[in-house]
Amino acid sequence: MQHRIIVLGAGYTGAIAAGRLARRLRREDVALTLVNAEPDFVERVRMHQLAVGQELEPRPFSEMFAGTGVDVRLAKVTGVDVDRRTVTVGDVDGAEEPGEELQYDTLVYALGSAWNDQGVPGAAEHAHEIASRPGALRLRERLAALAAGQPVVVVGGGLTGLEAASEIAEARPDLRVALAARGGLGDWLSPKGRRHLRKVFDGLGITVHEHTAVTAVEPDHVTTADGKTVPAAVTVWTTGFAVHPIAKATTLETTDTGQIVVDRTMRSLSHPEVYAIGDAAMATGPGDKSLRMSCASGVPTAWQAADAIAARLTGGKLPNVPLRYFNQCISLGRRDGLIQYVTADDRAVRAALTGRLAAGYKELVCKGAAWGVANPTLLPTRRRGIVATTPRTTATAKTTDATAEASV
Repeated sequence: MQHRIIVLGAGYTGAIAAGRLARRLRREDVALTLVNAEPDFVERVRMHQLAVGQELEPRPFSEMFAGTGVDVRLAKVTGVDVDRRTVTVGDVDGAEEPGEELQYDTLVYALGSAWNDQGVPGAAEHAHEIASRPGALRLRERLAALAAGQPVVVVGGGLTGLEAASEIAEARPDLRVALAARGGLGDWLSPKGRRHLRKVFDGLGITVHEHTAVTAVEPDHVTTADGKTVPAAVTVWTTGFAVHPIAKATTLETTDTGQIVVDRTMRSLSHPEVYAIGDAAMATGPGDKSLRMSCASGVPTAWQAADAIAARLTGGKLPNVPLRYFNQCISLGRRDGLIQYVTADDRAVRAALTGRLAAGYKELVCKGAAWGVANPTLLPTRRRGIVATTPRTTATAKTTDATAEASV
């Protein structure tokens, strides 16, 4: 009997995990299904580029996973029952029909996150998001319709906000672009990084409202905590992410924000047959600090989970690779960038790479990540046979893995 593995979500983490599992396990031993609501891979780290009119290379999953043994299922996940080990899926068009149940022996939960309006009045109704392709395309249409001189406000001073503001300002120098940040501009960066960021923003003509919390969004302006208004024909909301709500509705152990609590191999603490990766997982890195929601965090968790699943199924050695950071890559338009080097737990150090060289570095990182997804089984890896396909009970799994991890 084949061991049934279902991967939910085909963003960076889900697609990479599916491909890595396909490289490590014999096809005759597993039935590997990848469920996703879109037919193409979305380069989420490039959504700010899509929003300003740049075209991205199409990457259909039907081509990416052809001949790999991965069954790509185009469907929307509507429910997960971790006690019955089933996933309910429905049509992507939202048709009111009974969902189909898929059974699994191992589940990889990679449904990721969406934008978070943080409950700010008017944000959901009037602000634009770039955490998804539909959102970026809606913003693209709105920006294209703006006349010269119209104001655009980007809310959020994190990596996404910095990239969005600089991309819009570079692509549309005729617009009045502003950034509203709760803290100082790039206040987590090194002194060199902050200086370069200000230089680029000044050169692009971006107005920065520092230490400014936006408390309401209207069709033509935003309101700040001190009662001031900032004109905004378009508001772009980049203040953070919220995870998919399905996990919170299950009996999985989750955090208050809905992230699945996992061990160092990305396995659920409450349901050992479930693995969570990427933004969906509450995983820790050096110093027991929670990993931030990002591609830089998500991809290593996908590697970790896939290798752990393969090891447990084939009787191999569990992975013991620490999850850590090396740098933060920020594009500042197409001709400039900032690479901030960081400690293992993501704190900025003095060293930083800036300018065109940094822009080229960031582009290589983006292309490398997309290449890894688009070529899931190209890298040679020895496929191993499964030693036992009978699902274990929770108690047995915990006992077995406690012994295995003690030997690592």
